[in-house]
Amino acid sequence: MVEYAKEWLSLESQVERLREHGLKVLDDDRAARLLAGVGYYRLTGYLYPFRESEGYVDDEDRNRVRVLSEFRPGTRLDQAAEIIDFDRRLRLLVLDGVERIEVAIRMRIGYVLGNASAFAYEDPALFIESFTTSGTDIRDPKPSKHVQWLQRVSARQASSDEKFVEHFREKYDDRMPVWALTEILELGHLSVLYRGMNQVDAQDVALALGVPTKKLMASWLASLNYIRNVAAHHARLFNRKLQNAPSRPKIGQIPVLDHLRDSEHPKRVYGTYSALAVIAYLLPSIDPDTGWTDRVGDLLNGFPTSNAFTIESLGAPANWSALELWAK
Repeated sequence: MVEYAKEWLSLESQVERLREHGLKVLDDDRAARLLAGVGYYRLTGYLYPFRESEGYVDDEDRNRVRVLSEFRPGTRLDQAAEIIDFDRRLRLLVLDGVERIEVAIRMRIGYVLGNASAFAYEDPALFIESFTTSGTDIRDPKPSKHVQWLQRVSARQASSDEKFVEHFREKYDDRMPVWALTEILELGHLSVLYRGMNQVDAQDVALALGVPTKKLMASWLASLNYIRNVAAHHARLFNRKLQNAPSRPKIGQIPVLDHLRDSEHPKRVYGTYSALAVIAYLLPSIDPDTGWTDRVGDLLNGFPTSNAFTIESLGAPANWSALELWAK
C-alpha cells in the first residue's frame, strides 16, 4: 500500500494547482474564496465529469475507461460554482419535500396502529413473522428485527428533550402510546417499522397516500430516507447514483409515473430524478398547496447545462417539463 505523501497547499497554491490541470480561472481572489467556502475535494468532485478520459485494455483484455487529472479544454471555475449552487438549492427542496412526507407518515402509522391498541408497536402479533422472529444462527444469534427496533426507539426516547416525552416519562413510567411515540421517530425508524407491519395495516397507510401496494410504499420510504440523509449531510445530490433508488411502479399502477419505466439506462433507474418524481407524486395527497413541484420545476429549468452536464444527468427524461407530474 502506498503511503500518502502530498503536501499541504495554501488556498493560493490550490488555485494554481487547478489552473495547472487546465481549469480556466479568471479571478484568483474569487477562486480562493470559493475554495475557502467548500474545500478543494468538494470543488473538484463537482468538476469530475469535466475531466479528460481515455480508453485502455486491462490485464483481463477488457475495455476500460480511465479518468485523467486534466480538465477538458474550456472548463471554467464558474461552472463549478453554478453546479454547487444548483445542488445546494436542490438539497433544500428535497429536505422540504421529505419533511412533509415524514411528518405525514408519522401521523398515519400512529393512527393506523393506534386503532389496534395504544401500545400496538410492542405487540408481535401485529407484525409479520419475519419481523418478529429471532435469528436462528447459533454462531451469531440475534434478537428479532422487532426487538432491535424497540431498542433503538427506546434509546431515542431516552435522549429526547421534548416536553411531551418528559410528561410521559414522569407520569406514565416512560410508556408512550404509538400516536405519541411516532412524533419522535425519524424516517429511518418509520421505514423499518412500516416494513414489519402486517399487510392490512400497511396497505391502509399506503392507500392513504395514493400508493397501491405495501411493497412499493416500503421501497419509497427507504429511498426517501436515503436521499434525505444525503441532503442533510450536504453531500452531492444532483448527479448521484442512488444506492437505494425507489422502485418504479408497474405500467398503469400510477399513470403519472409511467415515464419512469421508459428507459433502463442506469441514469434513469438510479438517478436523483426518480426520487424527485416520487416526492412530487406523494405531496399532493398530503398538502396540495405546497407549490413544491413548481419550485422544483423552476430549478430544473435553470439547470446549468454544459458540455459535461444536461438535465439528463439527474436521470430526467428530455421531455420532463411536459409531463403531467410537473404541470403547473
